[in-house]
Amino acid sequence: MSTEEPQEEDEDLRYFVRIGQTDLDGTKSVERSLTELNGIGRRAARIIADKTGVDRTATFGRLDDDEIDTVVEAVENFANEVPEWLANHRNEYFSGETTHQTGNDLNMTRRQDINRMKMIDSYKGVRHKRGQKVRGQRTRSTGRTEGTIGVNVEEIKEEQAAEAEEEGGEE
Repeated sequence: MSTEEPQEEDEDLRYFVRIGQTDLDGTKSVERSLTELNGIGRRAARIIADKTGVDRTATFGRLDDDEIDTVVEAVENFANEVPEWLANHRNEYFSGETTHQTGNDLNMTRRQDINRMKMIDSYKGVRHKRGQKVRGQRTRSTGRTEGTIGVNVEEIKEEQAAEAEEEGGEE
């Protein structure tokens, strides 16, 4: 049994705040809960909180509906309000636009970019196809997918036990 007293239910606390297709934790601070959204890191969350005028240490679920709406709007228009180098999808292949993808859109865009690289057989696409490292990491000692290299003691013991059973059964 714990010695802690049960916490009181808070009537005005929203436990989940929905942005896009993602439920964010309303019991955390604004900055911390925004980082749960794919495509929003700590720096972007801090910029969004500053732009909207919301205290970044305030509990996200206790904000008014108007403040939450301004945060949602700032997340959606993030690429328009920040420098181009801070956006996560610069110079899109077909249109050349710079956007900031969040949530499922980020995963879908990333998957499409990788598939396009595979189709045109670029160097990175070939590395993706083979399952090798793509960004120039060393592969001499790391990134091995075949499992352990060297002596497998358990396998040797199993083989010896099997041989012992065969010898004992033949006599």
